[in-house]
Amino acid sequence: YNIKLWKQFCDVFCCMPVCGLIDDKIICMHGGLSPELTSMDQINRLVRPTDVPDTGLMCDLLWADPERDINGWAENDRGVSWVFGEDAVKDFLTSHEMDLVCRAHQVVEDGYEFFAQRQLITIFSAPNYCGEFDNAG
Repeated sequence: YNIKLWKQFCDVFCCMPVCGLIDDKIICMHGGLSPELTSMDQINRLVRPTDVPDTGLMCDLLWADPERDINGWAENDRGVSWVFGEDAVKDFLTSHEMDLVCRAHQVVEDGYEFFAQRQLITIFSAPNYCGEFDNAG
C-alpha cells in the first residue's frame, strides 16, 4: 500500500453518487438530510467528480446526523453540517412522498439503529470501530 493507491481511492470516491433512491420511496446516503434539500432534482444537479465542500447540500448528505433531543436543525458538534430532529425526518418524508431514510456515518451499538419512529435507519457495519468501540457490525 502506498500514497498513490490512497489517492486513487480518493479520486474514485469523488466520482461516486452522494445519494441513492430506491423505488422513489427510500433515500440512501452516507450522512443525512439537509435543510437546503427541497427537490430531488437538486441531487441530480450535483456535479461529480468534485471535492466535498465545507457547507451546503453535498456536505449535509455526507455528514449530517440525527439527534434525539432537538426539533428542526442545529449545529453539529462534529464542526461540520447539521444535526436534525425527528420532525425534520417526518417533514422531509412527507413532502417527498417517501417512506424511509437509510444512512450510515455513525457508530451504533447493534450495527443498526432506528430513529424517528422507524422512519430513519442508521446502518453501521464496521464492528469494533477503530478498536475504540464495542459495537456490532
